[in-house]
Amino acid sequence: MSVSSSDERRTFIVGGAELTAPRLEPGLYLVATPIGNLSDITLRALETLASADILACEDTRVTRILLERYGIRRRTVALHEHNETQSAARLIKAVERGQSVALASDAGTPLVSDPGYRLVQMAREKGLPVVPVPGPSAVLAALTASGLPTDSFLFAGFLPVKPGQRITRLAALADVPATLVFFESPRRLASSLAAMAEVLGDRQASVARELTKAFEEVRPGSLRSLAAHYETAGAPRGEVVLCVAPPSERKEMDSEETDRLLVKLAAEMPAPKAAAEAARMTGARRSDLYQRLLALKEADDGD
Repeated sequence: MSVSSSDERRTFIVGGAELTAPRLEPGLYLVATPIGNLSDITLRALETLASADILACEDTRVTRILLERYGIRRRTVALHEHNETQSAARLIKAVERGQSVALASDAGTPLVSDPGYRLVQMAREKGLPVVPVPGPSAVLAALTASGLPTDSFLFAGFLPVKPGQRITRLAALADVPATLVFFESPRRLASSLAAMAEVLGDRQASVARELTKAFEEVRPGSLRSLAAHYETAGAPRGEVVLCVAPPSERKEMDSEETDRLLVKLAAEMPAPKAAAEAARMTGARRSDLYQRLLALKEADDGD
C-alpha cells in the first residue's frame, strides 16, 4: 500500500500561515483529533497528519473536513471495524517498507471505543515503532467536568444493549472503587440510567453531551433524577458520556428492595442465575434469595 507521492506538499495552514511539516521516521502514529471543536487539534497532530506517508482513518469523509480546515492535502485510506484485519496487514507492510502511517479516528483518541487495536497489536508483534500523538479525549473531558472523583476511574465503554446483559455488566462493576465512565447511545440513556440506579444504587452522576460543541451540556444529578429527566425530556441530541460516582459503603437492602431486585433480575434470566446475581449485589446468601424468589413466583401465580 502506498498512497503518497513525491509531489505531494507536506504542509498545513494555521492562522493564514502555511507551515512545512517535518518528515516522520517510519512507524505507526496514533493521532488524537478533535471531539467537536476543530480548534482543539495540536500542532504536533497537524504536523503528523500533513507529513505521514499514509493517512488511515475511520471515515475518510469525516477526516476530510479536518484536513480541509487546516489546508492539509493528503490522500486517505479507510480503516474501520469491517476491514481492520485486511487494512491492518497492508499498513504494517507499509511500515516495514520504511513508510510512516498515521491513524486518526473520527473524533478523539484512536482505539478508545474505536478501531485500531488489531493494527497496534500487529505492529507490536513485529517490533515496529508505535508513537502516540496525544490530544482530545471525550472520556477525560467528561470526567474532569463532572465534579466526581478523578483520582481513580474506570472507562467501561458501551453497556450491552440487552437489558439482562446490561444488568449483569453493571453488577460486575458495582464494587469497583472508582468513578465509572461510559459511552452511551442517546436513545438508551434513560433506560441505562434507570438500570444503574437499580443495580448501583442512587449514586451521584453526570451526563455530558455535545462536548466542545456549541450546545455542550454537562448535567449533574443522582442516577434516579437523571433517569427521570431524560425519560420525560426524551433522547438528547449528540454523543453522550456518562460518569457515575464510586460506591459508598454497602448498606443492607430492606426486604422490599430485595424483592424488587429479584423480580427485575428474574424477568431477564433464569431463577438460579437471578438469585446468584442478587447474592453478588447484596451480599445475601444465594440459597435464601433463591427460596425467596420461588416464593414470590408462587405468590404471583396464585393471584
